[in-house]
Amino acid sequence: MNALLALIPPRRAPLMVLALATATTLGFFFFEHVLGYVPCALCYEQRWPYYIALPLIVLALIVSREANLGRWPTWLMTAIGLIFVVSAVLGLRHAGVEWDWWEGPADCGGGAGGMTGSIDDLNAALSGAITIVPCDKAAWRFLGLSLAGYNFLISLVLAAVSFIPAYAAWKERHTV
Repeated sequence: MNALLALIPPRRAPLMVLALATATTLGFFFFEHVLGYVPCALCYEQRWPYYIALPLIVLALIVSREANLGRWPTWLMTAIGLIFVVSAVLGLRHAGVEWDWWEGPADCGGGAGGMTGSIDDLNAALSGAITIVPCDKAAWRFLGLSLAGYNFLISLVLAAVSFIPAYAAWKERHTV
């Protein structure tokens, strides 16, 4: 962690996290809307930590500029780090479903558990108007990793960078 601290100063951590989280968010929109990859239910679930974290990161970036706020920027970045730990767990869960390490949700792949709604919904699904995307099949892989696997890795990096201010504050208080 000391090497990471030397590489990324604590006051720059919010900016780094904002840049990477924004790029990741734009990336999943690019895959969906430009390349045409339809996300599954677990893919959508993995987006929520980003939606929650992005406004908090902007807030952390703003409050980190204020010298009189004490430890608030550090606490805020720690909370953001915890959000990205959750994001990493969600990415690992989805990647595990894709690799058949464990079962995915019943409503993720067109099984009987996934069909709820009216007869019109059923007819629309059968006619192809609704695309049911299986969670257990990776739509895209690069170097053996799916998008869920990359989300796992990116989320770990985002969490680590988010924890830099807290680690720097802890190190400062415990250095003799």
